Amino acid sequence: MPRILAIDYGLKRTGIAVTDEMQIIASGLTTIPSETAIAFLKEYFGKEKVEKVLIGEPKQMNGEPSQSAEIIEKFVLLFQNTFPEMKLERVDERFTSKMAFQTMIDSGLKKKQRQSKALIDEISATIMLQDYLSRKF
Repeated sequence: MPRILAIDYGLKRTGIAVTDEMQIIASGLTTIPSETAIAFLKEYFGKEKVEKVLIGEPKQMNGEPSQSAEIIEKFVLLFQNTFPEMKLERVDERFTSKMAFQTMIDSGLKKKQRQSKALIDEISATIMLQDYLSRKF
């Protein structure tokens, strides 16, 4: 079975998470510089079967797009032009960063480790993907 991949795209960094081949468990894959996202995905799609990609949709509490929405929309268009055959689904990413930080605290990471924004982005993508999986079944 092909995997599902989730992208938490940001101005500087992009967190990426992926399912196992049975699409049961979401795991953090990596955090990369955002300008390398398309090149990374080309290489990854060449090695792994991916059925669908989820890209976070940043929203404010009232459901309106957040300030970063414009940056992410540009990435979504680039993604669709580069990978026209790939299924793409947008998912609400509200609270994922806060949840990621809390996850880091709950798992006992030291303060220095919790300051890693790259780790927060990767965990955020994982939370987005796991939430998607839990709604899928």
